[in-house]
Amino acid sequence: MKAQITQRLRDLAATATTAAERLGPDVERAAVMMRDVLRHGGTLFFCGNGGSAADAQHLATEYVVRYMKNRRALPAIALTTDTSLITATGNDFGFDEIFARQVEALVTARDVLVIHSTSGSSPNVIKAAEAARGKGAQVIAFSSRDGGRLRSVADHSVIVPTDRTDRAQEIHLCIEHAICEIIETELSA
Repeated sequence: MKAQITQRLRDLAATATTAAERLGPDVERAAVMMRDVLRHGGTLFFCGNGGSAADAQHLATEYVVRYMKNRRALPAIALTTDTSLITATGNDFGFDEIFARQVEALVTARDVLVIHSTSGSSPNVIKAAEAARGKGAQVIAFSSRDGGRLRSVADHSVIVPTDRTDRAQEIHLCIEHAICEIIETELSA
């Protein structure tokens, strides 16, 4: 058991090292986009499926409540949390519309939609990206593998170099925590 745990941690470390070596400019651009939206009174909207939905909720919470220090609340919303809205949309319009419908109602041109999708191919996040772009909002995609179809729909993508969903999600969370800390520091100064 100890050897298996050690190997998994080494695998994560190797993936993190590769991401650190390759993704610096992509992560910096995502951070600037998110910081500028917040600086100019916009809102960060997050979405994703499964574990990526949990990450969306986690990140929205970091901005609204706090990350490393007490500061003013920053506007962030996870589109994954309203079960009544999600199930009504799924029932009345189909699961592929659960995020796009919320984007249509809530997102403005001064906002950014941050999508978590390790495959980059889920129809509901593709439709959310299209709806956000249709409203003039920016779209940032955190994905892996080749970025999927989402890569061509998003304004910017951060693609973790791995085929493993779990490793991609772990690295996404690490990257987004780093972005949150930077934004928190810059907007609190």
